[in-house]
Order: sequence, then structure tokens, then C-alpha cells
Amino acid sequence: MNNKPNLLLVDGMALLFRAFYATSVTGQFMINSKGMPTNAVQGFMRHLFFALEAVEPSHTAICWDMGSKTFRNEMFDGYKANRSAPPVEMIPQFDLVKEVVEAFHLTNHGVVGYEADDCIGTIAKRMQNDAKITILTGDRDLLQLLDENIEVQILQKGFGNYNHYTHTSFIEEMGITPNQFIDVKALMGDTSDGYPGVKGIGEKTAMKLIQEYGTIDELLKNLEQLTPGQRKKIEEDMEMLHLSRKLARIHCEVPIEFSLETVIRKQIPNSFIDMIDELELKSIRRHLIQSKWLEQVELA
Repeated sequence: MNNKPNLLLVDGMALLFRAFYATSVTGQFMINSKGMPTNAVQGFMRHLFFALEAVEPSHTAICWDMGSKTFRNEMFDGYKANRSAPPVEMIPQFDLVKEVVEAFHLTNHGVVGYEADDCIGTIAKRMQNDAKITILTGDRDLLQLLDENIEVQILQKGFGNYNHYTHTSFIEEMGITPNQFIDVKALMGDTSDGYPGVKGIGEKTAMKLIQEYGTIDELLKNLEQLTPGQRKKIEEDMEMLHLSRKLARIHCEVPIEFSLETVIRKQIPNSFIDMIDELELKSIRRHLIQSKWLEQVELA
């Protein structure tokens, strides 16, 4: 029998942005009587509730970016430079969501200079021998973390819909290992993160090359075997290829303090109910009633 703790690591930024844009396109910012928009916070918490119901973790931690600049910006000026500033309705919700998370008796984690991905990667790799780990995100980049005792749930449209990946299922579906996924990303680049990889090499070619040669290092040793076009593109973009590989790799040695004892799931405190009523977070209150979460509220 497996008595290992079940740790849910949540990519807070991915959930929050997804929740915001799901309703903001129709202008539904859910502004309360104090003038504060709450659509992202309410959507985030509903995503979190569904994940807690699906995974039933014994331990839970939420990870966040801590500002827009990280060590990757020092490596490459263009990293995420194509992203526009968050909409004005989003800005007050960055702090509000963390307050709501804490009121729910969960913990927020982040380290200045690193992304939420790096914190998740560090915690997951550090804890994988002590716990079964499930990562909840909307970002496929985190699939590179799949390993023994580390699974990834990728959010799909709506609430409670996930593509579930294990180390084995990823290899079966993709024909590469999670680690090789980093080299695929280095070749093809990532437009959302703003690094180009090798100009002219798309996902299909990148996958084929890594499936055939295993790693970028082996690929570079065998350039003469490539088509003249592929070889020319790689030789002309060699510097960016190596840089893209560094940018694509999740940094799993973040100086973050973490222990399982501090992230044990607790009962929902009465003060959380008071907070959501005060902030007029009606969809959260509705979900708590419909899913019987109110039965888990600790009595005053």
C-alpha cells in the first residue's frame, strides 16, 4: 500500500491568466461594490476547487512569478518582450488572489528572479522521492518535468477538464522523453516566450530531428547527414540554438524554502467564508454550496 503524501503543485499564473481571459473577452470583470474587478480571482479559485476535488491531495502549494524580470531576461533581452502589460482590470487581482489563497489556508510560493515554473520544478524534483506529485498548469513547458512520481495535468477549456500526462504516457504519445522535449523547444523556439530557436525549423522538423538523433549535441555531431537546407539553418543560428536551449530548460535549483509540513491541507476556516462574502465573490460561494465544500468549514 502506498502511503506517500500526495502533493499538488499549482501554476498560479497560468490559472489566473486563463481565468481572467475566459470572461474578460465579453467584458465580464465581475466588479464588486468596492469597485474591484474579481473575475480572475473567482475563476482561479474555481479551477483550484475542481483540481482539489479531482486529485484529492494531502498537501497543496501555489507557485507564482515574482515580477516580470527573471534570470532569463539577463540572458536574452527578447525573453517575453513580446508580451503586453496586463490589462488594468487584472493588476489589483495579482495581490487579491494571494490573499484569498492564504485565507483558504493554502500557501503561496515564489522567488524573485525566477518564474513559477522554476519553483514548481525545484519543489517537484526535490520532493519526488517523498511524495506523489501532480502539477496543475496550462503551460505545456512543464511537461519536461515528468518523471517518476511526477505527473502533469494540462488545463483544457472549461473547468475540471485536463490532459493528464505521466512519464510513460508522454513518451508513448510524443515519441520522445520529457527531457528531449527541451531540445525540441530549443530547435523550434517559442513564440509566446519570445525566443526564436532556429529560424525556419518548426515543430514537426524539430521533433523528427530529436527522435532521430536523441539530443542537440548528437545532432550537431552529424550535421553532414542533414539536408543542405536544415544544415544551413542550424549553422547560421548556432548561437541562438544554444541560448534557446538554456531558456527552454526549467531551472530546478531555485533557492526556495519548502517542507511538506507547511503545505498540509487543512479545513476551510470560517474566516474564508467571511472574506468571500465581504468581497462579493459570488461564484466561489455558489461552488462551495453546490459541491458541499461548506461541510468542510471548521466550526468557529
